[in-house]
Amino acid sequence: MATTSKKSGTSATRRTTAKASAKKPATAKKPAGGAKKSTTAKKSATAKKPDAKTKPARAAKKTGFEVGDKVVHPQHGAAVIVKKMRQTVGGSRQDYFVLDIATEQLTVFVPVATINETIRPVISKNQARKVLAVFKEPPQEAGSNWSRWYKVLNEKMTSGDIYQVAEVVRDLTYAQQIKGISPALKRMLSRARLTLTSELQFALDVDEEDATKRLDRALPKVEEPPAP
Repeated sequence: MATTSKKSGTSATRRTTAKASAKKPATAKKPAGGAKKSTTAKKSATAKKPDAKTKPARAAKKTGFEVGDKVVHPQHGAAVIVKKMRQTVGGSRQDYFVLDIATEQLTVFVPVATINETIRPVISKNQARKVLAVFKEPPQEAGSNWSRWYKVLNEKMTSGDIYQVAEVVRDLTYAQQIKGISPALKRMLSRARLTLTSELQFALDVDEEDATKRLDRALPKVEEPPAP
């Protein structure tokens, strides 16, 4: 009987201990710390909002060009940005740079949003000397495939690359001196010379006459074969 009471007492003690241990997790409530973390996270997220507001996402795109700059248009040659204006075209209102083309009485409107893909800066003085050095390289002749040669020359003219325009001047000048060229190629040569001269004029800061003289001096003279 005594032994039984001891066992019951022991079991009662174990139950009390079990109840006490079961209650411990209830006292270890740390959701307050977790709540603070979430609150801190919310505060940090809230703190980032002003950064989003300060982003100049809708600000005007920097083009690198300004009114008064001397530039080159791939189809028209050297030009000056004379002003910036806003116009409505096709129902949309946008900004334009107005270009005054140096080689002809022409004004070109270029959207500011695509100005970097349309025009380029004028070459430097050092680059101008390298362009004139292109004339010393061997010219490329038409060969048997004249139509292919004409297409290549035309692509060079519309590339916007002044070195390729110099190649057109070199090749057509050589062809004209050797065997003559067609009226279409003569017009292309005249346009190539004008495009090249206008950019040399801006790059070297000289007038049109001086730029033309420098171009002619750089072009090699083809010696005519002696008469039989």
